Amino acid sequence: MRRAAAGDAAAVRAIIKAHNQRLYRLVRAVVRSNADAEDVLQEAYLSAFARLGTFQGQASLSTWLSRITLNAALMRLRAQKRVKRAAPALTSAEAEIIPFPLSSPVADPERSMAQRQLLDLVEEATDALPETFRLVFVARVIEGLSVEETAALLDLPAATVKTRLHRARKLLRNRLEAQIGPVLIDAFPFAGVRCERLTAAVIARLGLEK
Repeated sequence: MRRAAAGDAAAVRAIIKAHNQRLYRLVRAVVRSNADAEDVLQEAYLSAFARLGTFQGQASLSTWLSRITLNAALMRLRAQKRVKRAAPALTSAEAEIIPFPLSSPVADPERSMAQRQLLDLVEEATDALPETFRLVFVARVIEGLSVEETAALLDLPAATVKTRLHRARKLLRNRLEAQIGPVLIDAFPFAGVRCERLTAAVIARLGLEK
């Protein structure tokens, strides 16, 4: 952290790669768009590294970064809602569906088509959850945070986290029924080329590129 605050590109890169997966999933749970999620995450990293020298260690670096990122995602969501209210509704012909990223066979040969289809079901069902349940579900089930960590991240009582997770699971069961088994931990992948691309962009915008 000290090296990153001093402008060490290798340290910045290490921090980004260590937290990319978790932060991407949190952003993606809010904005529900791959392109928007990458954009928000990049801006969140820039904000965090600009303020890294003020980090007091009262929470873990992971929690600190998660809060900055979640706030950035919620700000983007609010801005999008304002734009939607001001703009005329899109016709179906104008609407654009942004697909989930598919890992290339070359980059990820061990992932079978059946597994990819199962992950698609998980991602689509998670996207369909109401936002309050979706954030808790992603944090607790997909990301694996504890009740306490989720409560601290979302500024909620632990009892509320438990209640919302129960409701989220019930909604998912009702939606998917027997189509899927246990939720796979590698849903919403953010690694490989995409992780490298975002890391390089943040390094460049910080002016640390050699």
